[in-house]
This record gives sequence, C-alpha cells and structure tokens, in this order.
Amino acid sequence: MPPIRSRLTDAQLAALARTGFGLAAPVPGLLPAADELEDAEGVLVATRDGDRIAVRGIPRWRSPAAVRDQLSARGWAEPAVWVGAPPHDVAELPAELLVLLPVAGSAPDSAAISGAAAAWSRATPGRHPLVVPVPVTAARPEVAWSVLAAAYGGRLLGSRVDPVPPRTGGLAVMFTGLSGAGKSTIAGRLVELLLESGRTVTLLDGDEVRTHLSAGLGFSKADRDINVRRIGWVAAQIAKHGGIAVCAPIAPYAATRADARRMVEAQAGPGSFVLVHVATPLAECEARDRKGLYAKARRGEIAEFTGISDPYEEPDDAEITLDTRSSGVDESARRVLERLLA
Repeated sequence: MPPIRSRLTDAQLAALARTGFGLAAPVPGLLPAADELEDAEGVLVATRDGDRIAVRGIPRWRSPAAVRDQLSARGWAEPAVWVGAPPHDVAELPAELLVLLPVAGSAPDSAAISGAAAAWSRATPGRHPLVVPVPVTAARPEVAWSVLAAAYGGRLLGSRVDPVPPRTGGLAVMFTGLSGAGKSTIAGRLVELLLESGRTVTLLDGDEVRTHLSAGLGFSKADRDINVRRIGWVAAQIAKHGGIAVCAPIAPYAATRADARRMVEAQAGPGSFVLVHVATPLAECEARDRKGLYAKARRGEIAEFTGISDPYEEPDDAEITLDTRSSGVDESARRVLERLLA
C-alpha cells in the first residue's frame, strides 16, 4: 500500500518542531496518524514508523542548534535572552541580545510575526539583537522561558509576553442577510468610508465572488457552504496580512459562518472577525425586489431560494445587527465603521 500522507496545520507543525527540537514531549493524538507528514506546501517534514516520528526538516522553524551556530558566528558566548515584546525600558538591555518570539500557531507569513520583529527594530535603533521566532505558544508555553533560553544558547534576562494570541491588525467583516436586505449596498459604503480613513480594504461581494471565485457552484446546501468557506479563506488571508476584507454573501447557515469566523481568527487573531446581520424582514426584502427573484421563487421557478424554499438561520452571534427600515445606508455603514475603529 502507498504511504498515507497528511498535511499539518500551523499549530501541528509547531508541535512537530517542539518535539523534533527536544523542547517538549510529544502530545498524544495531536499529530495525525499518517505515514508521511507534510507542511502546507506539500514538503515532506517527517515520517512515522509506528509510534516513532522522524523529523526530516521543518522549513519554517530554525532549530536551536542552527541559532547557536549563528550566535557562535557573531562571537556571542551565552548572550542574554529576552522572550517576547521589548520591555518598557530598553536602555539597560545588553548589546549582545537574543530575542525569542513565542509565536506557535501563527501562520509563517502572519503580519503578527513581522510586526513583533519590527517592534524590536524600532525599540533598539542602532543595535542588532538577533530576533528568532520559536515554536512555543505564548498563552500556555510548553516549556519554561529559562529552559527555552538555554536550549537556544543563552541565559534568560527577562520576558514580556502577552498571554492573548497575537493579532495582525487585520479584520474580516461579513455581512449576512436575505437577498435584497441591503448587504451589498451597505458593504460598498463601508468600503468607501474605510478608504477615506486610509485603510487597505478589499470587497468580496456575493455576486462578484460567485462569478469568479465560485464559478460553477450552484445553490445546494453543499455548494453554498463551499462558497462561504472560500470567502472565509480569502478574507482570512487578507486579514492575516493586516488588511480589511469586507464580505457580503447571504451566508444562510450558522455552522458555515462559524467556520469562516474560525478561519479568520486563526490567521488574524481573536476579535478579527466581525459578523454584521442585516436583519431586513422577508416581507420588506420582497417589497424591494427589483429583479423579481422572490416572485420567481414563489412560483417555483427558482429552486433552493433562501427565505422561500431554503432556510435562513438568523445569527445569534452577530457583533452588529442592522435594521434597514429605520437606518439608512450611510448611517448603517458608519455604525459598522465605529465598531471597527473602537
């Protein structure tokens, strides 16, 4: 039989690195029971023989041995180690400083990691600390900081670690509601306001997404789920890099909206997903129906039409609920903007 291969998530890849580097004992059941383990790009990083996992190489993470070699090349013998963000007073930091950033679980190209490294550059102008991301979780570290410092060839000086997972500063705003509720119109106005404020923003409108990203999909539950998950994935990539994604699908199912939330927050940090329920009632949406879609659905000419022949599961986890009967487009968009900038 051919070997069973499995791709690892960012969190699983970090767990593999911790084990392979000897930083922590393996956690049973955390890694898939596959013969060959790959990273997100399909590169083989480890093989399994029974309970034994042999690590071949993990492109993202630098091993403690490689870092110790770099310290030796600089002529640094057991330098001071600081874990996490710069201290409030950097004046007393020594010239020979190794900085370890515990960022396990973050995507390799996350803006949170580059932002953390940039914070050290701003805090120590003219100095050249060695900054190294390490596969340890900040909130619940798998190894004591003193042990981590020693593994990478230094002695612990101090730490400043935020137990809250890092945020990239990016956001994904998902509007959900019935067809004709006003999602796209409000989303478009929100994009204008965000651009006026100098933010980088991308609009993922429901109709445009179906024309391009989800071309060929129908309106069955399975296809609707795929469509929303694709939107969630793209939004997560945008938010991961610090941008803002504004999405306006119908997104009728609670479980799929929850999947999109998880994808975004896994990439951009807690609170980076904002669900906006445009709660225009069905009767009002039908009254506004300029395309005649509801009338066709009532006549049975359109199958699986949300609100008529297919369900819409109203969210109970929306950060914002808008009633377009009493709130105009500009007022609604500004209300969302206030929430984003708060």
